[in-house]
Formats: sequence, C-alpha cells, structure tokens
Amino acid sequence: MIRPDTITHSGANLSRVLIVGAGHAGAATAATLRQYGHAGPITLVGDEEEHPYHRPPISKAYLHGDTGADLLRAPSYYADQGIDLMLGRRVESIDLDARTATLDDATGVGFDELVLATGARARTLPHPLPERGCWSMRTYRDAIGFRSVLESRAQIVIIGGGFVGLEVAAAARSRGCQVTVIEREQRLLQRVASPVLSDALTAIHRKNGVDVLVNAALNEVVASQDGGVEAVLLEDGTRLPCDAVVIGVGAEPRDELLQQLGAACDGGVLVDSSARTNLPGVYAVGDVTRREVPGYPGRIRLESIPNTTEQAKQAAAAITGRPAPPAETPWFWSDQYDVNLKIAGLLAGSTRTVVRGEPSSDSFAVYHLDDAGRLVAVEAVNAAKDFMAGKKWIASNASPSLDRLPDPSVPLRDLVPA
Repeated sequence: MIRPDTITHSGANLSRVLIVGAGHAGAATAATLRQYGHAGPITLVGDEEEHPYHRPPISKAYLHGDTGADLLRAPSYYADQGIDLMLGRRVESIDLDARTATLDDATGVGFDELVLATGARARTLPHPLPERGCWSMRTYRDAIGFRSVLESRAQIVIIGGGFVGLEVAAAARSRGCQVTVIEREQRLLQRVASPVLSDALTAIHRKNGVDVLVNAALNEVVASQDGGVEAVLLEDGTRLPCDAVVIGVGAEPRDELLQQLGAACDGGVLVDSSARTNLPGVYAVGDVTRREVPGYPGRIRLESIPNTTEQAKQAAAAITGRPAPPAETPWFWSDQYDVNLKIAGLLAGSTRTVVRGEPSSDSFAVYHLDDAGRLVAVEAVNAAKDFMAGKKWIASNASPSLDRLPDPSVPLRDLVPA
C-alpha cells in the first residue's frame, strides 16, 4: 500500500522527498532541507534501530566506558520538523516510473525526489572466518559489542593499518589489551598519508606497545575448537595467537539500489557538484558517492563527515532551487592516544613536501605543494593553527614561502602575501 501521508503536491518546495539511509548524510540532508525552507513531506528511512547518531566515535569514544550513542539530534527533532523517521526498516526496491519505494514489510512510500545516503559497508576478507571473534567497526552496535573484548584485556590482532584500525588499536591499548597490527603494504596509511606521517604514527603506536607488522600478508584466521578465534597465520608462516580479530581493510559503497536503478556507478555512484546522479530527480550523498573535487584530478570517494555535510547542502540546495553552495576544502581527522591529527586537502597532485617542526616531537605539520608551489594538502599533528592556516591557503590557492615554511618560529601569517 502507499502511505496516506505521501500525497503529491505541486511546487518545488512542496515535493515529496524520500531519503534512504539515516546516517549522518541522510539526517543532514533532511535537516538542511528544512533549514532551506522545504515545506513538503520528508521521509527518512534507516536500517538501524538507533536514532541517527555520530559515527566517528565508533572506533574511538564508544569503545571507552558505557556511554550511549551520541545522537545527531534529539529524537523529538524529527517530529517537530515534520520528518517521518522510519527506523529499523530497509528499502527493498524502487520504481522510478511510479516514484514509489517498497520497504521490507511491503509498505510503499511515494516520492518526487529521491536521495540515496546508504553509505558504505566494511570490506570483507577473501578468507573463511570463524563463527565468532571477528569484528568490523561500522555501527554503534559493533562498538558496544566489542567493549566486552576490551574489558577482558584480550589479545587482539587488527588486520589493516588504516585510520579505523589504528584508532581501535589505540583504544585497545588504553584498556590494557595486547595489540598487533598487520598491514600488507610497506607502511601504515599508505593510500592516504605521506611517508612522514606514516613513520610518525608507526613510532607512536610502537611507543605505546602496539606490535606493528608491515609487508605482512594474511594467510588464515585460525578457528578454535569452540568456533572462536585462536590465531592469525601470515603467509610467511608467522603465527599470532589471539582472542579476537578486527578487520579494518577499508569500506566499499553500498550502491546496489543505485545500480538496480541504472545509475552510473564506478567504485561508488557518480554525482555532480549538486549531488545529482545521471537519473532525473535522484541524488546521492556521503560515502556511497564518487565526485569531482575542485583543484584535484579525477573523481574521488571521500569518506568523511565534512564531505557528507557538504553534499547534504548541495542536494538540499538543488531540491529547493537555491544557488549551489561554494565548494569546500575536504578535510579529515583522527584521534589516537593524545594525538589529534587533522588533514586538509588531498595529496593527489603533490610533488613537493615540506615539514614544519620535528616529526618526533609532540607537534608538527607536513605541507604538500604542486609544481606551481600551490599548497594542495597539509597534515597537522597536534598543530591546530597549521591545519587552519593550511585549509585557508588551499581554498585561496595560496603559495606559502618555501624558504620560511619549515621554520616553526616564523609566524604562519607571515608565510603568504597579504
């Protein structure tokens, strides 16, 4: 049946909007639509039972203590704003001609505009896994389930030296667990960070008692007799006894619905600067998308909260007929031990690296510039001022003084022309 409250209206600001996915991207799109004056029905469908919550703490704060989910907004917000929030529900199919989506209980929801905010899922391993003891950190329930492992001061092997794996490693060490990180590449964070930052973070984790193994290829996760995890076996024959395994080998876009609809997908659904897909009236936002980023080559899938917020603004502006918002500089952050890492921009196109400060100290920054001397990225470790200055310079296409940039005694304001 079609829900009685999904009645067709005329006028751009009275159109029915269906948002599939109630994570940060979906919730931000719904809220921004109301902020931009959209007066039509908004339906937000999510397959988790929890109200929309902050997701970065999944591999950080949620692993410490018994804190509940940090909600994006109070539950009453959605009713107050006339947003029909449908939790624990899944969209099974979509008929674009009829402008109707069918949920897992056969309920039909009509729409005029459709926003896909389905996010990404944890990438799996091409190996058989034991019935119990293998974890991924994608949802709040993953985090609260993993707390019991940390409370037991278990022996943990983390497969993958990306940000999620390293954040879990830091949390596990703070709870007294034995931790080994195995990374198949030559260094940690090889895909997203500079060698300088990789080496610094490797040193920090080893200083905190993490056994970091690089160039280490997984052969097998060995099951115990009771169906749990007994050990991890590497291709070189190394056997790592453990009680639990965390799989942190990246994420892949949940773009199945979009592929079924015929949307152009290539490692994520392809969208333009207004978050539009190639299908009329169909938008996509967040981790499920790949898009062009002004100033950088190719299409990129950005997995970050700032990206989801930016694309939510883009989609909401397009739906409400507002001018497109200005492009924003992409940025990311991570917390590990007492280290606050912030990255502005992307390393793509970088041909020169300048280090400001000492990487073995508590605070330093790594600046990345292109052939023209234009700043394209900055990696700041406990260096908030470098991050803020670098983010501003990237947005303005600034070229800081290469001679003076490495010297931390030179004020940042003196490094670019007024």
